[in-house]
Amino acid sequence: MSMRWNKLCVAALSVAALIMPLAACEGQLPTPAADSSTKAQPDLTEAQEKKIRAKILETIDQADAARSADGYKAVMGGPQLEIRTSQATIAQKSGSMSKYATIPKDIAQVVIPTDDGWPRSVFTITTTTEDQQSKRLLVLNQESARQNYKLMAMARLFEGAQLPKFEVPTIGSRMGTDKDENLVATPADALTRYADVLQNGANSKFASQFADDQLRQKIAELTNTVQEGIARNNGTQEQTFTATPDQMWVMRTADGGDLVVGRVDSVWTRQAGDGRESQPASDDEKILFNSDKYTSTMKVTYVNVVALYIPSANSGQQITAVGADRTPVKVEAL
Repeated sequence: MSMRWNKLCVAALSVAALIMPLAACEGQLPTPAADSSTKAQPDLTEAQEKKIRAKILETIDQADAARSADGYKAVMGGPQLEIRTSQATIAQKSGSMSKYATIPKDIAQVVIPTDDGWPRSVFTITTTTEDQQSKRLLVLNQESARQNYKLMAMARLFEGAQLPKFEVPTIGSRMGTDKDENLVATPADALTRYADVLQNGANSKFASQFADDQLRQKIAELTNTVQEGIARNNGTQEQTFTATPDQMWVMRTADGGDLVVGRVDSVWTRQAGDGRESQPASDDEKILFNSDKYTSTMKVTYVNVVALYIPSANSGQQITAVGADRTPVKVEAL
């Protein structure tokens, strides 16, 4: 009896040894791997974007009416804050804001990111203005979860410009970075090379990488007009353009390219020659100079915002500027 009992005990212990590890795993079934086909969804809705944008534009309108540069700081940053501050300074003397400062309330398209981290950017394309100016491309950026969105950049789209396609807002688009690959150029390189093209025109070693555009044409036209007067008096002029890659916002397009909105600073130095005085080249420059004490040399600092479409590496296409904004922010006599 004792031997039989011992055998039963051994058998029971053997069964228990098999059961205990299984019991310990109960409720901890293997977790399936995440489905790689599941696509990230945008955290921002179209209704939320509309509310955010409306609040920003309302604050801008109030600051415009008060001609108060301080009023812009709560809802603007980056190059747009400097541009709008300069426009408000000019408006204090001219009596009205530049028509190019107009931002329509209605929109034609909004590009909402799927990225769930920060900083986070939204690209919004407005309708045309009431006086039929071109659409505006707005960059709204939220630096962190605890900060409000701000309008960081605005580019006026060129006449006839064809924007690349994006995913619908409910699906969302991915944000890019300045180092995005598999493009004809990284966004950082594209902005730097475009600055070189603005400075050197057809003589730039990067000129063939870019399609011709209205900003380049207008800068060349104005430069040539000024040159005619300067040359008669043995004067000189020089423009330098410098890309600012840390003020750049990138959105991936549906065709594998990037739409980049970035800042390019420029300095235009004009020397009259033959003992003559160098004068402002526009009414805006004259107001910003705010003096009648001219010298032979005038130095004007501009802030430029450019929107570049960078196609995929195997597209066989050039980089195309689709919009820009250009505003003087400082005028000095040297």
